[in-house]
Amino acid sequence: MIKKFIDKLLGKSTPGTSGGKPHFGKREEVPASVHGINPELVDRRAAEVVATLKQAGFEAYIVGGAVRDLLLGLRPKDFDVATNATPEQVKGLFRRAFIIGKRFRIVHVVHGRGREHEVIEVSTFRAYLDNSAAGQVSGNEKTSKAQLAGMQHAVDASGRVLRDNVWGPQDEDATRRDFTVNAMYYDPVSQIVVDYHKGIQDAKKKTLRMIGDPATRYREDPVRIIRAVRFAAKLSPLGFSIDAKSAAPLVQSQALLAEVPQSRMFDEMLKLLQTGHAIATIEQLKKLGMAKGIYPLLDVAVERADTPFVKAALVDTDRRVNEGKPVAPSFLLACVLWEDVRNGWQERLNQRQHPLPALQEAIDEVFDKRIGDVSGRGKLAADMREIWVMQPRFEKRVGNTPFGMVMQPRFRAGFDFMRLRADVGEVEEALAEWWQDFQAADDERRDDLMDQAREEQKARQKAQQPVVKRVPRSAPVAAPRAVGPAGDADVLEEGAEFATEGSAPKKRRRRRRKPGGGAGGGGEGAAPATAGE
Repeated sequence: MIKKFIDKLLGKSTPGTSGGKPHFGKREEVPASVHGINPELVDRRAAEVVATLKQAGFEAYIVGGAVRDLLLGLRPKDFDVATNATPEQVKGLFRRAFIIGKRFRIVHVVHGRGREHEVIEVSTFRAYLDNSAAGQVSGNEKTSKAQLAGMQHAVDASGRVLRDNVWGPQDEDATRRDFTVNAMYYDPVSQIVVDYHKGIQDAKKKTLRMIGDPATRYREDPVRIIRAVRFAAKLSPLGFSIDAKSAAPLVQSQALLAEVPQSRMFDEMLKLLQTGHAIATIEQLKKLGMAKGIYPLLDVAVERADTPFVKAALVDTDRRVNEGKPVAPSFLLACVLWEDVRNGWQERLNQRQHPLPALQEAIDEVFDKRIGDVSGRGKLAADMREIWVMQPRFEKRVGNTPFGMVMQPRFRAGFDFMRLRADVGEVEEALAEWWQDFQAADDERRDDLMDQAREEQKARQKAQQPVVKRVPRSAPVAAPRAVGPAGDADVLEEGAEFATEGSAPKKRRRRRRKPGGGAGGGGEGAAPATAGE
């Protein structure tokens, strides 16, 4: 601390400073009469965690996006707590607390059990890092584990933070955070907001402003590029936008994302699409010039966002999230990649392959091309495959198939997928309505629905059969002959009588034409040709 004070007096650059000017910010304590946060919007369990830490003599605050949402009058979905207590000290204060993470060690304090449980994430104030203060490590965490062993904090040659477990004061912890509106601390006990970077002012101006130099901050952690897009999408309905200085380096910094592990990129992509703002996120990506290049699978989603089926899936996902309903990544990705599966399946059917093996081959091809090894061979892939394989089975509504379908664990996902297909006209609306009724019906009603399906199937099969026009058997036509005294009327009358009786024609002896007997001879069933016979 003495060295820092001397460096400030001498104008030397220190961590968290630029050109001798400290930018850790000035602490401002804003009372409830000014910030106007409604205490009833604060989660009771988060408030209890803060109170417990304060009673033990530590500083503790609700921090981050929860404070931002509270300022905006919104009820936060998640509450995080920041404190000057170490992870071990936090764990010792709570009966059900677990230290997790290696790169960033935090504590999960668990309240409740089963599906009703709630996790409050507690982190320790961390020191601000820059290249002059951190050990230089070549490579990255994946390829330099031996070099990183035993180190508490390190950045690579480009300035990207690799490991960060150095505790520090609150002002440095605030400077480490990304946007000013996410760097405020709220004490639910005293109801005071602590603000170092004018976050309350930016919240009122509806501005997303990066703390410090944006290009440097994106280089420290390239995932901040994705977070910038996500926050802009989430807050855009409220009128928020990224300020010009923070937005300017985004496109140029996008190449840094190639250094981020693919598993983390996959998770960040899902956050963009499954936090209730998928449509707004895609609009932001296009607006910022980042529609391509972040992640291959995200590129496909953005490219197909305007197609009826994918757009319906994105809208439905946003609706479910905002209604508090669960969403599965397998469902949304199955929707995004259905076009590839359907086209590949049709190509194989055109080659006269059997439908089910053709569909399985098409699915394998899509996994290899679009997902790779990140998550394409685990549970995610199994769920996606099951959704796709169900689709042709929905066409079978007789026998035991419907009963077996509704018993499958992934039936609801498969049905919702088919329901979306019906909404965009890919399958008949009547099919979706039948399955909607069948899954909720009692046994008697299911029997009626099965009978209805059988009748429809018979009618469909009958309509598909080729129409064969039967030509009625006509009366034998007499061959041309010479007109005798009996006249043609006699010949027609006898032929008509033969046709009516329907008996087999009798064998008749050929008559030789007499000289001068006319132009034609009698045919089968014909009357005598001349009166002279």
